Amino acid sequence: MKKSWKVIISVVVILLIAAAAFFAYTSTLSPEAKLSFENNGVKVDVTYCQPSKKGRDIFGTVVPYGKVWRTGANAATIVSFSKDVTVGGSAVPAGEYTLWTIPNEGNWTIILNKETGQWGTNYDEAEDLMQVNVPAETAGETVEKFTIKLIRAEGGIDMNLMWDETKVTVPIR
Repeated sequence: MKKSWKVIISVVVILLIAAAAFFAYTSTLSPEAKLSFENNGVKVDVTYCQPSKKGRDIFGTVVPYGKVWRTGANAATIVSFSKDVTVGGSAVPAGEYTLWTIPNEGNWTIILNKETGQWGTNYDEAEDLMQVNVPAETAGETVEKFTIKLIRAEGGIDMNLMWDETKVTVPIR
């Protein structure tokens, strides 16, 4: 009886060590990033994960054109606003939302969804708060890791989404 408990404990310890190593490894593949920016009395917070290009063609290949993308990796990207704002001209109440996009060659559809806490691609269109189209442009350089930047803009904040050779600017006012 003593021997079987030792075996069970050894197996559990090995499984725990393997799980910890797996999660440590996967978290470095697409690390989490958090940013916060305030302008004109509005604070915007973003939490997302950063997949890497790794020599691949991203848009149109890894991220297909015309399909909903979680806009990052791992868990859905979270965006929160401290006050009511407009995003690309659409009214958005203060609160927390998930950010989804539909990339296309010349423009992207920006989606704010009321459901939060999703993992991966668990997207429910019925929970969309708004969708708005914004132009896509060349970034001017190759961006290795998917990056979101919040930048001061006249009357508010611009949220830049950048990866590979693409840059999309989402106006928040």
